[in-house]
Amino acid sequence: MGNHFFNFKQFTVYQDQCAMKVCTDACLFGSWVTNYIADKYLSAILDIGAGTGLLSLMIAQQSVHSIEAIEIEAAAAHQATNNFNQSPWSNQLKLIHGDVQDLFLKKEIQYDFIISNPPFFEHDLPSNNSNKNLALHSKALTLKELINSIENLLSSTGEFAILIPYVRFEYLVEIAQSKGYHLKKVTHVKQTTHHSFFRSMLIFSRKACLPEINEMSIKENNMYSTEFRQLLSSYYLQF
Repeated sequence: MGNHFFNFKQFTVYQDQCAMKVCTDACLFGSWVTNYIADKYLSAILDIGAGTGLLSLMIAQQSVHSIEAIEIEAAAAHQATNNFNQSPWSNQLKLIHGDVQDLFLKKEIQYDFIISNPPFFEHDLPSNNSNKNLALHSKALTLKELINSIENLLSSTGEFAILIPYVRFEYLVEIAQSKGYHLKKVTHVKQTTHHSFFRSMLIFSRKACLPEINEMSIKENNMYSTEFRQLLSSYYLQF
């Protein structure tokens, strides 16, 4: 997916100015979350770390929700803004260029749902590309800081969804629980049926509950799995 743009059925994501491009697991996460919130009334949604704006666009395609997205890196924020403006849902989408840790100091609004595909490699060696460091590494925003920001911005009945490497699943749950959040739903993801889990998609709530735990593979027998096809059928051109 090294192209300067990625075409979906109803929108195009331009990505030449973004360090991190459209990827399969982010698309899966966006469709998984959109499917979860489809029948919910949400007055305001926040996308933390918008990048190209992919997740916000996926949600906007399937809903009438108002979505704000925040991105700290200037070039990515500019590109996400353009992607929003060129989409059919520009009236639903707003891009904020800034640091999410400052957002709650500037806004009175609280969000009903927050979604984030956060920096992954908190303790790995950063690359020489400063924009890619912001996108891939948690130097600017650790998981603890992310949960703190969510706590400040989420409404009392709100929920949030995060995509995380599977190896950090238990660590994230521990952080969230320390802030009074309960795991409501999780799907662990494999590249194929022969691989180990590599991503976890999680939804948290303040309400105590028994979590719904699922697993899936992106591919089976060298083909996209039935579940993956069903989730991405509204987005991918080939389905």
